[in-house]
Amino acid sequence: MASTDTTPAQDAGSVEAGLDALETTATGRASLRQTLVNKVLPPVIAIAVVLVVWQGLISFEIVDNPSKLPSPGDVWHVLRQSWLEGTLLGYIWTSVSRGLLGFCFALLIGTPLGLLVARVKFVRAAIGPILSGLQSLPSVAWVPPAVIWLGLNNSMMYAVILLGAVPSIANGLVSGVDQVPPLFLRAGRTMGATGLKGTWHITLPAALPGYVAGMKQGWAFSWRSLMAAEIIASFPDLGVGLGQLLENARTASDMAMVFEAILLILFVGIAIDLLVFSPLERWVLRSRGLLVRS
Repeated sequence: MASTDTTPAQDAGSVEAGLDALETTATGRASLRQTLVNKVLPPVIAIAVVLVVWQGLISFEIVDNPSKLPSPGDVWHVLRQSWLEGTLLGYIWTSVSRGLLGFCFALLIGTPLGLLVARVKFVRAAIGPILSGLQSLPSVAWVPPAVIWLGLNNSMMYAVILLGAVPSIANGLVSGVDQVPPLFLRAGRTMGATGLKGTWHITLPAALPGYVAGMKQGWAFSWRSLMAAEIIASFPDLGVGLGQLLENARTASDMAMVFEAILLILFVGIAIDLLVFSPLERWVLRSRGLLVRS
């Protein structure tokens, strides 16, 4: 008769296998219907509710002054006219190109700065509080000195973006590095990953969740800083971006154009988040087993 005795190691393996089976969920590509119901329908409903309420304020004469609140139809007419005139994409591209280029510069500066602050105690004590203070400083505060220092040009725009975004990126990376388990660093040193090699192969990958959060916040600060700079420091040679469009609409007291500019600014912010940062966040979470593909 065969023996049915099992060793403790076999028992532990069986328990672990059972737990893994419980945590395992069926994966596969979501159906078109699931995608429509779970991801497309909710924002469509939200937009529809906003439009109904907006139109209701006009139709029931709760707000009967078009100079204060234009109807959705008036705003759509202005958007359509800008599209037909070929200026709509120009407004968007002028601001988006500046914002993305400035954000890339901010990444190049904020990443090594964040690593330096996170790893060197003297540097953290010296400039860590300054970075936190700069992060809470409104971006619009940098526009007047940037204009005085650099003049009305693209360099001024990029300077405002950098001053708004670099602290957020650096602080996000510092937060991520602080949350790296010491065991990872010791294991890396044991395998010879020290210095720059350890930073590249151990520290940065382990700190990626905090770093991505800092990048996302840094982009938000970049976009806000750019809009503030375009609104305040308008100049014909700079071209007409979304901030300048908003300021032109305010000067002309054209509320339909004001809402056009606001909606375009909102659209760009949402689009960048959906196309860049949301997929990046999902990839980071999924690579750590914190998000199950559905």
